[in-house]
Amino acid sequence: MRSLQPFPEQWTRAVCVMAHPDDVEYGPAAAVARWTGSGREVGYVFVTSGEAGIEGMPPERAGPLREQEERAAAARVGVAEPEFLGFADSAIRNTAELRRAIADAVRRWDPELIVLLNHRARWANGGGNTDDHRNTGHAVLECLRENDFPRLRWIAIADSPEIDHAVDVTGTIETGLAALREHRAYLEALGGEQWSVEHVLGNASQAGELFGTTYAAAFELRDVA
Repeated sequence: MRSLQPFPEQWTRAVCVMAHPDDVEYGPAAAVARWTGSGREVGYVFVTSGEAGIEGMPPERAGPLREQEERAAAARVGVAEPEFLGFADSAIRNTAELRRAIADAVRRWDPELIVLLNHRARWANGGGNTDDHRNTGHAVLECLRENDFPRLRWIAIADSPEIDHAVDVTGTIETGLAALREHRAYLEALGGEQWSVEHVLGNASQAGELFGTTYAAAFELRDVA
């Protein structure tokens, strides 16, 4: 059985760059709660407003609603003000325009750590990934190759099939789930919260088994220092 190494602790500021509102809550939100609880600063940047994510709701209504839900979710884990870049949901492409927008957001945060969602074809549990997630992840990684961010030391990729590090989130898993539940309209459109909560708990439990804790948030960690 693969073992996971402890996540680095010697940093003060991170930014999560992901495709949609809710992407953090299905992944590392409980880790974010632990990080902010220990005095670290974490920012959220979303490529879209998730306006195509609620079936039957027009984008002009869904986008602002999903932004509102994400702000409430972020507040649950100690993140002050998520940023939304305004690119089209379900149509993300790895373009120069997107990479410039990501670079500008990263420069504003000047982080030591960047967290992104899995860019590979398959999730950690083997299910197929979507183009929005993959293209966002590739745009972030290419942006980091194209630009110099002097303080950046690590890239952490959540829900990757190549996980090798983890954060013990046994004490913050309920906070992460509280953040997930703030996506009320989105979860209702999916048929309720049960599947989503069980999915998050299942992933955290599996990572915990590999890490030797009850619950863990697992990442593929890249050292860029």
